Amino acid sequence: MTGPARPHRVLSTSVGTHLGAFGRVEWALLAGTAVIWGSSFLLMEIGLRSLQPAVVSLCRVGLGAATLALVPQARRGRVERRDLAAVAVLGVAWMGIPLLLFPLAQQWIDSSVAGMINGAMPLTVAAWAAVLLHRRPGPTQAVGLLVGFLGVTAIALPQLPVGALADGTAATALGTGLVLTAMVLYGLAANLAVPLQQRYGALAVLLRAELAALVVIAPFGLASLGASTFTWEAVAAMLPLGILGTALGFVLMTTLVGRVGGPRGSIATYFVPVVAMLLGVVALGEVVHPAALVGLALVLVGAWITSRREPH
Repeated sequence: MTGPARPHRVLSTSVGTHLGAFGRVEWALLAGTAVIWGSSFLLMEIGLRSLQPAVVSLCRVGLGAATLALVPQARRGRVERRDLAAVAVLGVAWMGIPLLLFPLAQQWIDSSVAGMINGAMPLTVAAWAAVLLHRRPGPTQAVGLLVGFLGVTAIALPQLPVGALADGTAATALGTGLVLTAMVLYGLAANLAVPLQQRYGALAVLLRAELAALVVIAPFGLASLGASTFTWEAVAAMLPLGILGTALGFVLMTTLVGRVGGPRGSIATYFVPVVAMLLGVVALGEVVHPAALVGLALVLVGAWITSRREPH
């Protein structure tokens, strides 16, 4: 697969190949990513009932890499040597570190909260794109991201009490901070994925990226096996988390950002809080602050605005 741009540095990005308003393909890729990734927070919550955080990460990335390895196009796809470093950085920034941070954070915050904070990803993607492309977002994109930011703020603030620390407050702040750190890394990774996908396709890039992520995650996961307990419930959660969340979900997202660019493609995560909140409430009985409902409406509006064609 060829594309309009080729990374000349490890940290680089490019614009998408589809600059117009989202069509059916883009919305289908976006919806698939949102449903799969939104469900991942619930699956992690279930896995954490008996597995250590690092074991959850090891299971999901190991299963994701194994799934991609079964696809001939992923195995046989060629990545030039000059781009292997960029692929490795992509794997560490998109999976290696963040997928360790998410299950660790969910020891202290609800899955619905983690899913909602995940909606901040488009902001970090846009910031990284501005740095790497040396230009600011266009006016339409900026308005959409601003509306989304207001939504994310409305969602997050009720979960972050200010003032004297009460029981659980410090842990909640720590969990939130870990997820926000993952968002910064996600922002970088979504930009790195654009030129790599355009040149080699999502499957070949992601198989190698997930193998790089395994190098980071495996020592922590293996060291935590002894403190974990095997249950069929955990197995039932890890299988879709790895096969769908870490294989198919990343393929869909990588394909989307290759088509529309990092900032516009990342608005898929604006829809993740909706899925995560609904599953958290229905399956786990979690309670969502009323302000979060206003925030969700704002991030959805922000997503729609950002998906429009940028005026020239």
